[in-house]
Parts: sequence; C-alpha cells; structure tokens
Amino acid sequence: MVIITLQISANLEQIEELYTNHPDYVFLLKLKCLNCGECSDRWHDVIESKTFPSKTGKSDSHYLEKCKLCGRENRLSIIEGTNEKYTNEDQGNFKSIINFDCRGIEPIEFSPTDGWIAKIEDSGNIFEGIDLTEKEWVEYDEKINQSVGIYDFQYKFIKIK
Repeated sequence: MVIITLQISANLEQIEELYTNHPDYVFLLKLKCLNCGECSDRWHDVIESKTFPSKTGKSDSHYLEKCKLCGRENRLSIIEGTNEKYTNEDQGNFKSIINFDCRGIEPIEFSPTDGWIAKIEDSGNIFEGIDLTEKEWVEYDEKINQSVGIYDFQYKFIKIK
C-alpha cells in the first residue's frame, strides 16, 4: 500500500477558504501502473461517493482498472476523512487536501475541474461550482464591493507512506 497526498497551492484574493464539494467532487487524474510503468494518456474520474467492487474479492475502491499493457488489476481509493480546506493562511505554500490509497498505480497528473467552493473573507458569501480548469478564477462580491479570486493554482503529489 502506498499513500499519496495531493497538495495544492494558490494565491487567494479576499478568500478565507477554498475546498471541494466533497464527497462528490470528481478528481480527474492521469495514472501510472507501478508494475509495468505504463502511463495513462487519458483522464480518469475518482469520486469518493462512487465505489467499485474488486474482482479478486479485495475491498471496494474508488477507482479500479486492469492495466492494458500488463493485465494487472490496479486500484485507488480516497482515504476517508482526509479532505482538507485550503485557507488564506496557507496561501503561497503547498497544503495536503486529500490522500489516496494506491494499490499498483499512482497519480501523475491532476486536473482541477469545476466543483470548488470558496468562502469569502469579509462577507461570508459562498461561491459554489467554481471551475479551476484554467488554474484561476475571478468574481465580484457585491456585499464587499470587491473582486475576489484564485490565482496561480498549482498542485503536486507527495508519497507519505
């Protein structure tokens, strides 16, 4: 078992918290088979609220697939309770937001799609369904009469076990 954490970093303008619509957020990942080294060229959906039974009788997973090159059954699961918020105090630094239990595969790329939520600092307004595909987002908060935004969104994967 390998535990890999997804860390993000961003510059936040007037945003107190940035987080996903957990457990329904779709983590779009490209994956690598650890048995043969085959790297996926397509995106795979990993959703905590959706599980798949293993064909070998092992526990359910949030992602399950047989490697097209070597035939090995690989699986990946989101570790329950590891979903964290990225706050204005974290900005400029990388922070872990989710951990994956990887069995035979590991994520190599992440695409932050829609489904992010931002809580605004001074107004407390909540913006939902934020799309970070372009790695930035800007909106106007009428309560505080200022623009709010997410800029320079970055990610990295770190093996923690």
